[in-house]
Parts: sequence; C-alpha cells; structure tokens
Amino acid sequence: MAFSTKSSQGAMADINVTPLVDVMLVLLIIFMVTMPIQSVPVDVDLPQKAQTPPDNQKEPPKPIELRIDSSGQVFWDNSPTPVSALQKMMEEEVARDPSNQPELQIDTNDQAEYGVLAKVLAAAKNADMAKIGFVQK
Repeated sequence: MAFSTKSSQGAMADINVTPLVDVMLVLLIIFMVTMPIQSVPVDVDLPQKAQTPPDNQKEPPKPIELRIDSSGQVFWDNSPTPVSALQKMMEEEVARDPSNQPELQIDTNDQAEYGVLAKVLAAAKNADMAKIGFVQK
C-alpha cells in the first residue's frame, strides 16, 4: 500500500503492481498446466477421391413449367390444367423416376390469388415432389 507520512507531499499516485503480477503468474501456471491436455490429436477420416466416376451419369429431366395467371388459371407446360388434377399429374412425374425428379418451376402473376398457389404447393407436397422453384418471367 502506498501511504505517505508527510502531509505536505499529498497523495501518492503510484500503482501497486504486486496484485497484478500475482494474478498474471497464477494465470500463466493455469495455462501451462492445461495446454498439454488440449493438444491431443484427433483422428479424422476424410473422404478420398474416387478412382472411377459413377457409371450412371443421368441427365436431369426437363423442368415442369407451372404458371398461374391473374385469374387463377393454372397452366402445366403451357396447357390449361384444373387445380384438382395437379396432384395426380405430379405423382405420375415422381413415379417415373423418384431419384431423378424434374424440377417444378412455378411462375405466378402478381395479381394471382394466394389460395391457388397454396393449393399448388399442397399438391406438390402431397405428391412428394422434392425440387420446387419459383421463377419470375
């Protein structure tokens, strides 16, 4: 502690660094003890490059263009289709090749009702379509 016996000199403005050094030494010892524990190597099995590429390089199927106009009419590849028939058509597309489904590209008009889009999305979900995208033309 910094005490002054003479009152004429005023308060002593020196910093007592002894507690700071004590804390730093304790932290240094803690880090020295814990560092060897943290340096244990971890084995990671990384994937290796295949010598031969996979044989079945399938070309992706042509995407399905589904358009909803401002009146709520649905067009499947530019042919008018009722909303009630969409799920069956989607199930047929999924059944052709479940692992290589075509992408369903939905284009909606700005004035189209959301209810029609909700029915289309519900039909796609019920038909287990995996690739659904929204396009704006």
